[in-house]
Amino acid sequence: MVPAGGDDPVIWSWIAGLSLAIWLVLVFARHGFWLARERDTRNLPAAPASWPDVVAVVPARDEAALIARSLGSLAAQDYPGAFRIILVDDSSSDGTGDIARALASPRVEVAQGLPLAAGWTGKLWAVAQGVERAGASPTYLWLTDADIEHAPDTLRMLVTRAEAGKLALVSLMARLHCATLAERMLIPAFVFFFQLLYPFGLMNRATGPGGAAGGCMLVRREALEAAGGIAAIRDALIDDCTLGALLKRQGRIWLGLTDRSRSIRPNDGFGAMAAMIARSAYAQLGYSPPLLAGTILGLAVVYLAPPLLAIFAHGFARFAGLGAWALMTIAFQPMLAFYRRSPLWGVALPAIAAFYAGCTLLSAWQHARGRGGMWKGRAQAAAGAR
Repeated sequence: MVPAGGDDPVIWSWIAGLSLAIWLVLVFARHGFWLARERDTRNLPAAPASWPDVVAVVPARDEAALIARSLGSLAAQDYPGAFRIILVDDSSSDGTGDIARALASPRVEVAQGLPLAAGWTGKLWAVAQGVERAGASPTYLWLTDADIEHAPDTLRMLVTRAEAGKLALVSLMARLHCATLAERMLIPAFVFFFQLLYPFGLMNRATGPGGAAGGCMLVRREALEAAGGIAAIRDALIDDCTLGALLKRQGRIWLGLTDRSRSIRPNDGFGAMAAMIARSAYAQLGYSPPLLAGTILGLAVVYLAPPLLAIFAHGFARFAGLGAWALMTIAFQPMLAFYRRSPLWGVALPAIAAFYAGCTLLSAWQHARGRGGMWKGRAQAAAGAR
């Protein structure tokens, strides 16, 4: 059988209808994930009457090229309360710790990290040491990466939101480096896909699931302790979202976009971008071959089928494919605007999604070879992990 008014196989119409239905649900019933409306400076509450103590914990491994800028931005915070910074030098071989000490800031303490303990990822082992060193005095722990540069009022804004809402966690999706061709093509989509998986509006509801963005997380220390501390997620490759889910059990959280915390780590070329995506893609799927197969099939139906049907099909299949392609193009626009990229990248979202699908397959292949989660010379996801 073929649909009336066309010569296409019936299966084309089914695929087209399914793809269009999925995009209608994503656009209209996925908590407005694509609108990018959760911003750090929007609806900011009044400042607290008193400013609680904060300790920033920065894990750093071979960050000599970036650490002066990132650590300097922390030291320059205009926070009115007590604030200090603990950088944990995670076995760096490039003088990262020496550069940090040379800043000679009274706020900065540089701690030499211990050798990696069994069962831990390198980053979380360093973070755990910094948290322990911070002690019981701070109300909040600011967990931030060594490649993030913060505006001077970032901590003030984080604490203001956390205190007003009595939040267990405030997390900001830092603005990622987006200058090279590969970054312009892939970075806005990276954040778009993240928001699709973890809709900020849903995360911020009292009854919603938990998530976080690892570049900038203000954590209530008592909530972290009640959740079992960093040790509770010691082997998590996607540590930010795992921590966000853990802390959501202790109280409300808030997750939003920001222009005020920026990644200063460039991703030079498509190879570097592929490595960044592949580092955790298979971990997101729980190292499950069936989920991997289902994800690749789903990406094909949701992203690849619409333009193919719009170009090559007829009748209903063509119009449904055009409709799905138009919806995904429209949905991508707010994120493209946030990154100040051309709206035409929205039309290319199917090709971008195909690149991400390839990186997911690469991630699974690397995991099978015992090189999963590769970062700074460490394979952090063992081949047998499930």
